[in-house]
Amino acid sequence: MLRRRTPIEIKTPAELDAMRAAGLVVARTLALLSVAAKPGVSTASLDELAEQSIREAGAVPSFKGYHGFPASICASVNDQIVHGIPAKTTVLAEGDLISIDCGAILDGWHGDSAVTLAVGEVSAADKALSEATKAAMWAGVEAAVPGARLTDISHAVQSSADRSSAADGIAYGQIVEYGGHGIGREMHMDPFLPNVGKPGKGPRLEVGMALAIEPMLTGGSNETVELEDGWTVITGDGSRAAHWEHTVAITADGPRVLTLAEGA
Repeated sequence: MLRRRTPIEIKTPAELDAMRAAGLVVARTLALLSVAAKPGVSTASLDELAEQSIREAGAVPSFKGYHGFPASICASVNDQIVHGIPAKTTVLAEGDLISIDCGAILDGWHGDSAVTLAVGEVSAADKALSEATKAAMWAGVEAAVPGARLTDISHAVQSSADRSSAADGIAYGQIVEYGGHGIGREMHMDPFLPNVGKPGKGPRLEVGMALAIEPMLTGGSNETVELEDGWTVITGDGSRAAHWEHTVAITADGPRVLTLAEGA
């Protein structure tokens, strides 16, 4: 018996506008956290600021309580790749690299985005790692067009990371276990979007689809280890990691970034 693939949800223009409203809540929250993430600040205090920002906008944090996750943001510091749990005991220091993943639900629709921030002055290698990851994300965004295949995005992300590795002289680790996803009235929906892969495979992209595109790179190995807390994922070799993400809609006019800050 053939297994039928779950169809990717198609949103109407009005529904995408509603997702954009949720995306703006996320964008504004991440902008606040980008200013607040300084030496001496705990990740727990960043989480409190995020929840306040989201709720004051009339939205609800997507992450809090999701499969038992205890916070409103994921705060992943240095060798933590994703899903870091904010804590009062995790205090940022000069030279740290922190990836903050944030989600919000507004009127039933989700927005999801992540940024990597330098805490004070960071090394040139860490700056390059973050920029390479951000560039890979934008390469994936540009590939999110009607008529393309899902893995055209994957291939664009991987190819950008490869180019950055060559340009920077650093063999960036490309994380394969974790990737992007469909998004809409649920935070994680079909399909899973790999960050590596050959082009021309998977479902064809159609107007009205929405995807979270989120590459993760490391400064070394692509091996991952999940900690005993059941959430935090770290690099296998202790190298630093970066994570960038945007929620993107497929439209007839090209990719529409639903979590982009106003005026950006």
